[in-house]
Amino acid sequence: MNTLGSKRTIAESLILQFDVALRTLGNSALAMRPSPAKSPAFNLGPLEKRLAAQCMRVNHAGEVAAQGLYQGQALSARNPHLCGKMQQAALEEVDHLAWCEMRLVELDSHTSYLALFWYVGSFAIGAVAGFVGDKWSLGFVTETEHQVMAHLKSHLHRLPASDYRSREIIEVMYEDEARHATQAMASGAAPLPKPICALMRMMAKVMTTTARWI
Repeated sequence: MNTLGSKRTIAESLILQFDVALRTLGNSALAMRPSPAKSPAFNLGPLEKRLAAQCMRVNHAGEVAAQGLYQGQALSARNPHLCGKMQQAALEEVDHLAWCEMRLVELDSHTSYLALFWYVGSFAIGAVAGFVGDKWSLGFVTETEHQVMAHLKSHLHRLPASDYRSREIIEVMYEDEARHATQAMASGAAPLPKPICALMRMMAKVMTTTARWI
């Protein structure tokens, strides 16, 4: 009975992973919370609109990668409690995904055409991190969130001054990412070696630079 239960649990997990992937890559994410963008929509000039769209497209690509990362880690995590935390964090990240999608529509722009690449690559990295061990998986989450926070903070400075709606979204995203990092550290995250952190920053640079245009 236990063997059959395990197989059924694995099958259910795979179905869930497939459903999340379809929603993430199909631009059909459903937010549990309303968008933080409450300010009136100002008419941005063409250059301002393009800059705002670039920022939000990069943020959306980052959230696609976050979904892949958390789902990969949840699939391979050895601790059921940790698996639950990863899935809860992924659910909160879905809000970010949906908010960025909505803002891109408002800006008459599109999400990254390389979304499948960002998702699959991050899923593989997350799965490997989970197999290596829970403390290292949590360490990977902590470092990822810290890098995302730095990235979001830079966008708050780059956005057009009158783009309050994008700014409101990013500010709430920043708060959520900070909480995820704190939770990972409190759960026993191990600091990653400096070369791994440097490699992560390099990979993030490639993604953000590419997603800005494609």
